[in-house]
Amino acid sequence: MKRYLIIGNGVAGARAAVRIRERDPKGEIHIFTGEAYPFYYRVRFPEMIAGEVTIKEITIHTKEFYQGKNISLHLEEPIVEVRPEKKEVLSQKGNTYSYDLLLAATGGNAFVPPIQGNEKKGVFTLRTMRDAIEMKAYSEKISRAILIGGGLVGLETGGALLRRAIKVAVIEQNPRILPRQMDTEGAQILQAKMETMGFCFFLNGQSEEILGGESVEGVRLKDGRIVEGQMAIISAGVRPNIELAKKTGLEMKNGILVNDRLETKTKDIFAAGDVAEHRGRVYGLWPAAQKQGETAGVNMAGGNESYEGTVVSNTLKVVGIDLTSTGEIDAEGRFECVVRSDREKCSYCKVTFKEDKIVGCILLGETGGRAELLNAIEKEADIKDLKSSILKEGFDFNQLK
Repeated sequence: MKRYLIIGNGVAGARAAVRIRERDPKGEIHIFTGEAYPFYYRVRFPEMIAGEVTIKEITIHTKEFYQGKNISLHLEEPIVEVRPEKKEVLSQKGNTYSYDLLLAATGGNAFVPPIQGNEKKGVFTLRTMRDAIEMKAYSEKISRAILIGGGLVGLETGGALLRRAIKVAVIEQNPRILPRQMDTEGAQILQAKMETMGFCFFLNGQSEEILGGESVEGVRLKDGRIVEGQMAIISAGVRPNIELAKKTGLEMKNGILVNDRLETKTKDIFAAGDVAEHRGRVYGLWPAAQKQGETAGVNMAGGNESYEGTVVSNTLKVVGIDLTSTGEIDAEGRFECVVRSDREKCSYCKVTFKEDKIVGCILLGETGGRAELLNAIEKEADIKDLKSSILKEGFDFNQLK
């Protein structure tokens, strides 16, 4: 009977366990996590902060789910050491566990830039269930919040606070919001809409110091501007959690290096999710982590699946407005593209071409044609004869199939 050991219970670890169990009904599966909560849907944290959903409603797999599949879930028991030569691990509780196959799915940590005063009361990141619970509780006694970073998670969190009548100021070091997902024109349209909702923006803003005594009272920018607020939410991206992998001696660059089977160079150790680096890329995205976890699980249980990569696509509601952004958004204007925009309706559509293929798109406030465009990008479809008409009124996106 094989012994499978999974470090991390995010989407990669949880999906790997399910796939292992499907292929190996009798194997021993152990999942270890430092968290007190089983597998949950992190993407819905803003709704929780808004008071719209409960912990139970964003829990994906309950303790009973794991019990029903005969998977041993070790909550609040992180692994502190892996001994590949002995094929065993040591947990923080001092327990030793043996394995035949191990999956490192330790995820990522919220990056906190070296801003003076970031240890003050009222400074938060939003990565774990505990973060969400503490942020929600703290936000109940404030009237103005500051977002340091104008990325997707930050803006969604800001939208949640606005719905509770808390004013939100956004500090973005770039000259536009959502610099990875939006070009200049699209970002301006979205920003104008968000300003009518109650956001205010400080662009080209580099945070120098979080002001206040013990608790947050504001943020001073490097150019001298002062942003007032009683809470600072740092949304500056995620870094792979590679500390354990480093101590273990796994090969890595930005993340743990894996092949197409999600194997590391160390025998019988796999890696998946935000900690894994595949073909030079650390994704840091839920769909990629899910697919990697499933592929690793199948292969750990004797299968032979190959992970070919994930088309990076952000499809979600930014403060209630649909946004899809994928591939080459061409913010620098180097590619051929077609654009349709309507500032009053907060609508902006852009399709980018390289030769006769669609290589990227932005759909703000629009959902029509989304699936067909994403499929055309993934399949590298030749759309030479459709380029000029693709965003015209009444265009039939089924032609892209």
